[in-house]
Amino acid sequence: MNLLLVADLSALLADLDAEGAALDTLLQSMPTNSWSLPTPADGWNIAFQVAHLAWTDEASLLAVVDEAAFVAEAETLLAQPKGFIDRTAAVNAELSPEELLVLWRTGRASLRSALAQVAEGRKLKWFGPPMSAASMATARLMETWAHGYDIADALGVRPVPTARLRHVAHIGVRTRDFAFTANKLEVPTEAFRIELDASGLDASGLDASGVAGVSSQEWVWGPEDSAQRVSGSALDFCLLVTQRRHVEDLDLVAVGAQAATWLTIAQTFAGPVGGGRSAGQFSQQQPDRSNL
Repeated sequence: MNLLLVADLSALLADLDAEGAALDTLLQSMPTNSWSLPTPADGWNIAFQVAHLAWTDEASLLAVVDEAAFVAEAETLLAQPKGFIDRTAAVNAELSPEELLVLWRTGRASLRSALAQVAEGRKLKWFGPPMSAASMATARLMETWAHGYDIADALGVRPVPTARLRHVAHIGVRTRDFAFTANKLEVPTEAFRIELDASGLDASGLDASGVAGVSSQEWVWGPEDSAQRVSGSALDFCLLVTQRRHVEDLDLVAVGAQAATWLTIAQTFAGPVGGGRSAGQFSQQQPDRSNL
């Protein structure tokens, strides 16, 4: 069955809450000195990761409640030399762990409340193309999960993958054309067939997802007869499109030259082409199986 995400906004926001709570639980369990641990993102420790999430929630909230102020802020930041993402995160990263946690918690709660009130059909301004409240909530969930994975990597633990990854996978599929454009490559004209094995994911709460036609076993996008195909693990696909793992280290198979190219450039986040991770970067890591 073709997986089309038509989630009710309230259900999607509940998934966003759950993803934030999962990361919050991990952060609460850390000793204070762990906030300075380096993560796989070059130059970013755990405090930087949380500070980035806090700043992005703050920017998202501004886009919802004061569009003119957000547009002015975005124009200022985008006019600066590259690196404004690092600079904005660096400010809050200097806070104490207690202050940073409060800032992030307060910001994500305020954003969640504001998104719930966005009028149907309204498009919210952003650094990339404008998006609906549902799309912004999906993007925040994706970033929370991806940066949470960096934090888990720094701690040597592995988050238990959940059915909430369907949102990350969906945005990964939807950003295919952007990835080609960002890499100055011709955008494929043919829809790709994506078949992901979700059988190993924690599907608790799946019935409340508001997603039509979701199977806990397989997630599918695109025409069945497409010559360009990607198949494999749902978790690995999400790790790929968020650039948390290199394609060579993942259980994914591409059929067709364009599909194979996509697996080397996929990215869910707006902005410049990301550096991703190196092949074999995590091969020596022996994490435990702690829940995030």
